[in-house]
Amino acid sequence: MTPNLKDRVALVTGASRGIGYFTALELAKAGAHVIACARTVGGLEELDDAIKAVGGSATLVPFDLADMAAIDKLGGAIHERWGKLDILVANAGVLGTISPIGHVEAKVFEKVMTINVTATWRLIRSVEPLLVKSDAGRALVISSGAAHKCRPFWGPYSASKAAVEALARTWAHETQRLPLRILSVDPGPTRTAMRAQAMPGEDPMTVPHPSEVAAALMPLVGPEQTETGKLFIVRENKIVDYRMPE
Repeated sequence: MTPNLKDRVALVTGASRGIGYFTALELAKAGAHVIACARTVGGLEELDDAIKAVGGSATLVPFDLADMAAIDKLGGAIHERWGKLDILVANAGVLGTISPIGHVEAKVFEKVMTINVTATWRLIRSVEPLLVKSDAGRALVISSGAAHKCRPFWGPYSASKAAVEALARTWAHETQRLPLRILSVDPGPTRTAMRAQAMPGEDPMTVPHPSEVAAALMPLVGPEQTETGKLFIVRENKIVDYRMPE
């Protein structure tokens, strides 16, 4: 069930396409004001048009998550304008290359870790004080099944997603006595540009559209959701508990 997010403020990274785009749109449909962050200005402008078309509102923040100073300033800007943040969807990420670990170029590995891990930590640090000011702060950190499968040639991406899951669980333990609730989510195979890059021979019509995944995420961001520190997965457009394989 989609929660009522009227008067709530939501921040989504990687909002110019894919899961981030459609999650931002779903949040706006539910009544939240969306702060949409991404590098691609054109994609953000398309999102803004889509949000306006459903009667929602958004603030566009185009910047590269490799710009750590910009992440630090983001929290201050949100505080100055809204005084709080109710929802964080840390979605932005890069794949890197599909390659044996020993063949991965240092600059590629460092970029994956910078965007997927360091920027996520920096974002948490920047907005945690704002989430704590909410009566029901909710944070979703988007992970991947790659964090657990550790399939051959996916080393940098798998390691980065395992790291962000560890950050999310640690953050949840540190804040468990507060109203803030923090979850990791594995969206499962999704029809995105990243998926096409990783699986060039796959028929994209055989995997769910990102709009379906985004709709499934909505119950996790409302005040009614009280779990924290868990990993959930999206399968067949539904959220289910994740169980580590024995």
